[in-house]
Amino acid sequence: MGNSTTLVLGGTGKTGRRVAERLWELGRSVRLGSRSGTPPFDWDDPSTWPAAVQGVRSIYLSYYPDLAAPGAAEAISAFTELALKSGALQMVLLSGRGEPEAARCEEIVKGAALEWTIVRASWFNQTFSENYLVEPLLAGEVALPAGDVPEPFVDADDIADVAVAALTGRGHAGQIYEVTGPRLWTFAEAVGEIAQATGRDIRYVDVPIEAYASALTDAQLPPESVALITYRFTEVLGGRNASVADGVRRALGRPARDFSSYVRDTADSGVWSA
Repeated sequence: MGNSTTLVLGGTGKTGRRVAERLWELGRSVRLGSRSGTPPFDWDDPSTWPAAVQGVRSIYLSYYPDLAAPGAAEAISAFTELALKSGALQMVLLSGRGEPEAARCEEIVKGAALEWTIVRASWFNQTFSENYLVEPLLAGEVALPAGDVPEPFVDADDIADVAVAALTGRGHAGQIYEVTGPRLWTFAEAVGEIAQATGRDIRYVDVPIEAYASALTDAQLPPESVALITYRFTEVLGGRNASVADGVRRALGRPARDFSSYVRDTADSGVWSA
């Protein structure tokens, strides 16, 4: 049968951590691809790639910081070529829904001589509980340049379930799964849902993108980080993804998790308790 190890890149991130946990539960051999992994893996240091990919059969590829970041396509191309030379047979790519830069990376993976599956996602539910929005939610005010554009927030657990199904089951090779939640929500509605579930007064404030970028700069974020965040709130959240897709149901035969269900469960965990 040969080596059946799966390399999970971004193994400590939102989706990678969940993918690794599910594979472990299935009794699969997993290698975490992260700076703290053994061996370590760092997208910014190609010298760490060969040891991480050696002897693996399949790969869950989550790129950091984002497929829209400068140099992403070149890194994906170089890594995919290395993976093929090292004997990898399968790759599941976490891609960005409605992002031209991500589509370029998809074509690189699709053109490689291995079994591929694409999982396209946009904004995660967990943006509100495992990312930079936790602090504003605790403070009672969320200020974002999101306007009234709706987004079908998708749950990271659904993404992980789809990825693991592709890595371990049949019928997923050559498939592109656009994964979303079952309903559209504006950021204002999402914050309102969290406020109701927690019984707290949490306000949503819409701010101009220029003011938001300036605030990020004042907070001493690197220019490349500011550019990536503003890209997400302009290009990605520009209305192109204001529709639901059936990727979760196609891959798993069940409906996607609704944002309100995520909010109820997360509120019970106490993460938004002031």
